[in-house]
Amino acid sequence: MAVVLDRPSVGEADRKQRADLVGRAAELVPLLQRNAQRTEDGRRVVEENIAAIEAAGLFRLTQPKRFGGFQADFRTKIEVIRELARGCGSTGWTTSLLTGGSWFVGMWNEQVQNDVWGEHPGARIAGVLAPTGSATAGPGGFTVSGRWSYCTGCLHAQWLFLGVPVVDAGGTVVDQGLVLVPAADVTVEETWFVAGMRGTGSNTVAADEVVVPRHRFVSLRTLQAGGNDSPYPDEELYRVPFAAAAMTDLAGPQLGLAQSALEFVVEQAGRRGIAYTDYATQADSPAVQLAVATAATLIDTAELLVFRAVAEIDEAGRLGSVPDHRTRARCRMDVAQAIVNAREAIRELVSVYGSGGFAESSPLQRIWRDSEVASRHAVANPAIGAQVYGRALLGLGEGITPLV
Repeated sequence: MAVVLDRPSVGEADRKQRADLVGRAAELVPLLQRNAQRTEDGRRVVEENIAAIEAAGLFRLTQPKRFGGFQADFRTKIEVIRELARGCGSTGWTTSLLTGGSWFVGMWNEQVQNDVWGEHPGARIAGVLAPTGSATAGPGGFTVSGRWSYCTGCLHAQWLFLGVPVVDAGGTVVDQGLVLVPAADVTVEETWFVAGMRGTGSNTVAADEVVVPRHRFVSLRTLQAGGNDSPYPDEELYRVPFAAAAMTDLAGPQLGLAQSALEFVVEQAGRRGIAYTDYATQADSPAVQLAVATAATLIDTAELLVFRAVAEIDEAGRLGSVPDHRTRARCRMDVAQAIVNAREAIRELVSVYGSGGFAESSPLQRIWRDSEVASRHAVANPAIGAQVYGRALLGLGEGITPLV
């Protein structure tokens, strides 16, 4: 089977846009690095970062062009988020999830898109896919209540999508999907007290009998089956396989964190010694040389896996097709394994750098903590990914999880 690292149909205009957007992100890295500690201490991305990303247009990565967005493919998004996470893991993660929200809205109907962007083209969307609330259907729409944890971006968003099981008057679940609500209609509960990714402000949001009009609901079953609610069939970005594409939101930040750790250790190796040895610098030690090579190769492999997955995803959007279950399972496995590889690269680098990397003044310990926490996202669980892919390879059909 051929390994494709970019969609075959990518054109010169796409490559030029990608290079431009990735370049904009790279220019922000020094600012994000300077603000990384303040972001962590404040448990939210500092407003200077938000303003800079907004000014660079990067929150509009996946917004439809009809509203001034770039409607960029997933390969471009991965590369942009990787750059932002090189500067600050929390900022990269938050931007990845907020641009994921724009992609979600791009799959909704025209009325929803006008609700969100008609008067405010720069509106940002956060949300939670897990159906931890409730939506009771009524004549005018749905009455929504519940609490949704881990809502990354809720401190910087104007709208929220929330996962709900839809129940009828008798309490029977009749569907599952997403409802879209103004951020002003929910309460943010400060629950994000964690070891890593502290700056994402991924708090809990709560809704109490919020009335949502029917047009602001979309069925997850429809999205999973390859459909959407958009009246614009030529917009390829919103026709990609839903679950496989959504999972890639978690990969870009890990690639950026790993690259940042590698750059830091390599830069320090020529000046830093190894205690209780004859080596004048770490760079002189074969053990360090081997560790750096191992970490770099793990990062390279992680990128290859992610790029293979998004090439499949982007091309499916162009063709308007739904890849078969085995292909989608492989994409899920690719992303999960890439995240594991990035995490292992950081562990290798932390170990070879030495105990100084755990000083509070060192960025390496924050990178390590951010990676350890972010890589535990349930959707990226490598054991589940392996089970899904193994079943597909053995012809056992679907099972384990609907998010494939």
